[in-house]
Amino acid sequence: MPEDFFAFSSYHIALAVIGAIVILAQWLPRLVSDREPASAPLMILFGAGAALLVPNLPTLPDPREAPRIWELVSELTVIIALFGTGMRIDALRPWRRWTPTFRMLGIAMPLTILAVALLGIGLEGLTVAGAILLGAVLAPTDPVLAADVQVGPPQEGVEHPVRFTLTTEAGLNDGLAFPFVYLGLLAAAGGLTAGELLIDWVLLDVIYRIAVGAAMGWAGARVLGYVLFSVPKSAVLADTGSGVVALAGVLLCYGSTELAEGYGFIAVAVMGLTLRRVEQDHHFHRRLHDFSESIEHALTAVLLVALGTVLPLLFADLNWVHVVFALLLILVVRPVSGWLGLLGSPMPWRDRAVVSVYGVRGIGSIYYLCYAGSHMEFTNESQLWTLVGLVILLSTILHGFSVGWAMERIKDD
Repeated sequence: MPEDFFAFSSYHIALAVIGAIVILAQWLPRLVSDREPASAPLMILFGAGAALLVPNLPTLPDPREAPRIWELVSELTVIIALFGTGMRIDALRPWRRWTPTFRMLGIAMPLTILAVALLGIGLEGLTVAGAILLGAVLAPTDPVLAADVQVGPPQEGVEHPVRFTLTTEAGLNDGLAFPFVYLGLLAAAGGLTAGELLIDWVLLDVIYRIAVGAAMGWAGARVLGYVLFSVPKSAVLADTGSGVVALAGVLLCYGSTELAEGYGFIAVAVMGLTLRRVEQDHHFHRRLHDFSESIEHALTAVLLVALGTVLPLLFADLNWVHVVFALLLILVVRPVSGWLGLLGSPMPWRDRAVVSVYGVRGIGSIYYLCYAGSHMEFTNESQLWTLVGLVILLSTILHGFSVGWAMERIKDD
C-alpha cells in the first residue's frame, strides 16, 4: 500500500465539511418544527464551529486582506437573487400596491442610513466616510436571505401585501444603496467642494446611474423576451425549458449596464420584473425561476458557510459596543424607520409591524463592504467588518428563527 494512500487532502476535507454543514442545517430544524427550516444562521454557526474544531480547515481568505473573491461570489449571488425576486411578482397593478414599497425605499432606507451613520460616529468613533459607508452597507434588506418573507414563485397568484412589499423592497433597495456607497468613497477621498459633490454624486451617482440601470433592465428584458418567445415562431427557445440562455441574458444585461456606468443591481431587478410581463402565462417563467433559485441557493450556502469560517477572525476585536450597535440596528433602527416610513399607509398595524421588523441583512452587505474595500483604503475597515459580520449573524438568527411565526400571524389579515 502506498505511504500516502490515506493522506487526507485538506481540500477534500473542506468539501466534506461544507456538504455535512448544509445537510445538517437544512435537516436539524425539521426535528423540532414543521415550518421551513431556518438554515441560514445554522450554516454560519456550523461554519464557525468547523473553523474552530477542524484542524487546518481550508477557508476563503480573510475578506479584510483579500476582498476580491468575496466580492465576486457575493456579487453573482445577489445578481441571480435580484433577477429571481423580480420574476416572483405576478402582477404589478394596481399601482397603489407599490405605495408601501416606495415609502420603505424613499423614507425608511434613508432614515436607516442616517441613523446607522450617527451611531457609527457616536458609538464606534468611526470617521464620517466610514460611518456613511456603514450606513449604506447595512441599510438594504437582503434579497438572498429574505425568501421566507417574499411572495411565492411565478404563477401562484396570491400575493399578500406584506410579502409583496418585502419582496419589492428587497429587489430594489440593493441598487438604491449604491449611491450612498459612492458617497462614502467620495468622503474618504476628501477634498471635494460642494459643487464637485453635486456633480459627482447627485448628477452621476444618483440620477445618471439609477436611470441607466432602470433603462438597461427594461431594454434587456424586451430583447431577451423577443429572443425567448418570438423568433423563430415555429421553435421558440422558451419551449426548450432551458434556463441557461435566460441566465446568460441576465449576465449580459448586468455586465453591459456596468460598462455603461449604470447600476447593474437595479438593471437585473427591473429585468426580472419586465421579463415576467412577456408571455405571462408561459410555463417557462416558473422553470426559469426554479432554475435560478437553485443556483442562488447553492451559492448562498457556500458563502454562508465560508462566512462562518472567518467569523472567528472577524470577531477577534469584538466588544460590547459592537453588540449594542448591532442590537440597536436590528431591534430599534430598522423597525422604527420602517414604521415611520409606513405612517399613513392603509396597511393594518400588524402588517406594518412585520414589514418594519423583517429586514434581514446578509449577502448584499458582504458585497458592498468588499466593493468599497477594493476601491479605497478605509481607516476603520477592520471595525466595519466586525460590525457587519455581527449584524449578519444576529439578523439571520433573530429573523430566521421567528419569521415562520410572524408570517403565520398575517395569514388571515
